[in-house]
Amino acid sequence: MASDKPRIVFLDRATLSVPIQPPGWPHEWENFDATGPAEVPDRVADAEVVIVNKVELRRQTIERASRLDLVLIAATGTDNVDMAALDERDIAWHNVVGYGATSVAEHVMALILTLRRNIVAYRQAVLGGRWQQAGQFCFHDFPVAELEGATLAIIGGGAIGQRVGQLAQAFGMSVLLAGRKGRPGRSGRVDFEHALANADVISLHCPLTDETRHLLDDAAFLAMNMRPLIINTARGALIDTAALVRALDTGRIGGAGLDVLEAEPVLPDDPIMAVMDRPNVLVTPHIAWAGRHAQTVVARTLSARLDEWHRRWDKSVF
Repeated sequence: MASDKPRIVFLDRATLSVPIQPPGWPHEWENFDATGPAEVPDRVADAEVVIVNKVELRRQTIERASRLDLVLIAATGTDNVDMAALDERDIAWHNVVGYGATSVAEHVMALILTLRRNIVAYRQAVLGGRWQQAGQFCFHDFPVAELEGATLAIIGGGAIGQRVGQLAQAFGMSVLLAGRKGRPGRSGRVDFEHALANADVISLHCPLTDETRHLLDDAAFLAMNMRPLIINTARGALIDTAALVRALDTGRIGGAGLDVLEAEPVLPDDPIMAVMDRPNVLVTPHIAWAGRHAQTVVARTLSARLDEWHRRWDKSVF
């Protein structure tokens, strides 16, 4: 007979900075701050419940985890988990949706404001003594552009994209919602190519799929007429990073605000390393989602999903 104390493992607990309320029923819970690919199979082998944020759960691991009955993903995106393998074994899974729309949207606006107003360049200049050298109350070494009247193209119309649009409109921006690449625009959306050609800022909010991988490539950057800012808080692989760097070097785009990269943490040979110290390139460590309230919602949702699962599991055991 199965144990009456299910084992729960969280493979990358350090990705959440808020406490998680432990279940009120008998259980064994083991937290790992981080888990490397080679460590995953052994750590999940005898677990009934596995919690992950970005750790990958692939088919071979899932097939070996004979007791696995529930996978909780402490995020919205599920591209790090082999969902087909879970479904084939009838293993329940849940992600957390809707928790980070405001947190991510505010981060997007912070990136846009910082880049449009050249805040990093001015801060560096002040630290370097330029203000004293100017000899007056201000200096105008770098252009400052208002958001009002600028056009924002949003690629991905889910909860986060919609929230970004609301905040952008509050700043007086015009908002274009882009349709899918290679398809005609439909009601409420413009053609993908039209969005690229007419935007002062382009913000990505779509999931990473085979269709959207390297959505912004050399051809896409060549289609941009307004030297836009590129903002990505979704998934790093939506952008071909080498193509992005080429677009920066040739002036096809005005700057980039990236909270996600193709490999995380950033690798020494990542093309972005060559431009990361430029004032028109902002890279943050995948923390757009991590507002305190948003993380608390994630933690509470995980606890609620565990309780829901246990009521079903407890009946199946006894």
